[in-house]
Amino acid sequence: MRTYSLDDVYETRKRRDSWWTVYFVDPVACRVALPVANRTKITPNGLTVFSLVLGAVSALCFATNHLIAGAVVFYLSFMIDCVDGKIARLKGTGTPFGLWLDYVGDRVRVVLCAGGLAYGQYALTSDVNYILLGAAVAVLDLFRYVNAPQMKRVREAVREERGERGPEPDEEHTEPLERVPHAEPLERMSHIDSLERVPLAERTRRPRSFPRRLNRFLARHRVRSHLISGIEFHAAVFVVAPLAGAWALIPLAALAGVLLLVNEIFLVYRMWRFTRRHGVASSQESREHVLV
Repeated sequence: MRTYSLDDVYETRKRRDSWWTVYFVDPVACRVALPVANRTKITPNGLTVFSLVLGAVSALCFATNHLIAGAVVFYLSFMIDCVDGKIARLKGTGTPFGLWLDYVGDRVRVVLCAGGLAYGQYALTSDVNYILLGAAVAVLDLFRYVNAPQMKRVREAVREERGERGPEPDEEHTEPLERVPHAEPLERMSHIDSLERVPLAERTRRPRSFPRRLNRFLARHRVRSHLISGIEFHAAVFVVAPLAGAWALIPLAALAGVLLLVNEIFLVYRMWRFTRRHGVASSQESREHVLV
């Protein structure tokens, strides 16, 4: 059996990821993945199930008002969830069922922990705001993960009808639907296409905009341009706020929720602009393909 090195594990990291994962999870997950890959026969699906079990334990801790324990176990659950992907890419043992299990497991973990957090604080204080908090966290998370693949399908449908392969040149500095797998290669293709269409002299003279410079800076550090995504939202609600104390649960969750909602609205707005700019007369069949 092949022996893997830490450099091999590093190669399995995503080219760009959330800043929470890059700085607070990957350094631990890579070192955990190394002995798992070399000394065990645990499958990625087995790790996903273990992550889900830890998520249920975290929810139980929240429900019994053990906030610090719940936060620590939630972090471990997410870290193991990152390890399963690294093992799948490292050994080439990923399966379509594993993708589904990982996706659904994440949603189940969030719902369980949101319910546990809401129940624990309501039982302690009888404050109905905690019930509303749990419901809002669960609904916002579910909306985000339903919205992302649907927006991707809308873009793919528009491009398919126009016979296009990627975004227009003026979008080469953006990263549409970055959280959806396989969106990043399109960014690289569009960047190359745009450079080929711009004269060299104009390329060297034209100053880079601040958003483009910021995006390149973040890319060099493997950080996504969307600084507030679902992962940061989960970290704020289930790790940072519980560690800070019960007083921080509602304020931090509300702040993180607002920032996440603003990010989602921005993504929808960009998708709307994309469909307007590339608008074509869609057939009834194509509409049904996108919406089903």
